[in-house]
Amino acid sequence: MNLQQIEYILALDKHRHFAKAAEASFVTQPTLSMMIQKLEEELDVKIFDRSRQPVIPTEIGEKILAKARKVIFELEEFKNIVKNEKEIINGEIRLGVIPTIAPYLLPMFLQKFSKKYEHLKLFISENVTETLLIKLKTGEIDAAIMVLPDDGENYHEYELYYEPFVVYAARPFDKEYLLAEDIDTDELLLLEEGHCFRTQILKFCELAKPKNTRIEYSSGSLETLKNLTDKQLGITILPEMATLDFSDSERKKLKYFADPQPYRKVSIITHRDFLKRRLISLLHENILGEIPEKFKQQNGTEINFQNKN
Repeated sequence: MNLQQIEYILALDKHRHFAKAAEASFVTQPTLSMMIQKLEEELDVKIFDRSRQPVIPTEIGEKILAKARKVIFELEEFKNIVKNEKEIINGEIRLGVIPTIAPYLLPMFLQKFSKKYEHLKLFISENVTETLLIKLKTGEIDAAIMVLPDDGENYHEYELYYEPFVVYAARPFDKEYLLAEDIDTDELLLLEEGHCFRTQILKFCELAKPKNTRIEYSSGSLETLKNLTDKQLGITILPEMATLDFSDSERKKLKYFADPQPYRKVSIITHRDFLKRRLISLLHENILGEIPEKFKQQNGTEINFQNKN
């Protein structure tokens, strides 16, 4: 058994296709297949079920792959020990961010962070929660900025901020502060399926989905929902961070919920066996330094989500 074989089985688990895994590993398909087969013969187990397309790990293969990821993480930590002793902050962080956070949080810290740690590479991808959780499990990303799922025992959480929900509506409300029952769900414009913010709103409004809507529109963009609301085609609910750069005229369309306000807790999430802790701690510390104070207070009622959406 050697590190190359470990890297090959992780590549095959990631791509679930021998040719794609070989291409990503810069070897020929026969070489990758032979090396994996030799490892299986040495261990006297089948790591992958080749009868399935795409190939999938066997039950014992899943356990071996979990250990393989730890081996690679430990190897990275071994390198980091030397870097830390030399007081050099370098390496790389592969970071995922959900779409309802990325446009508002990244500009707050990214420029300053990249200048401060010029030898540290930061690779950022934007994706929905379910995809980011899969990428965390396979090691394709190191960390994700998102809301911790309900089954969060498999993850380590670095809390960042508490973000209230606010209503954005072109039409006036009679009340200064709203309750969930004040929201006409027939008017409600939502993000499309797959966004956890949609799930949180539906949970808060105690709905499976809006009913009897005149216009049923789901978008992947909060900005689209805002623009539709401006045209009086409905109302929407936004995370408050998305409203910080609003003009005075846009702010007049905001309504806040009565206490306890619904909110989501945004965090950096890593897998529990993740070992780039020093780099993630630096990222966490630097983001916290840029978060407005109003978002650091935990008030209201947290709206989490039940599914990995």
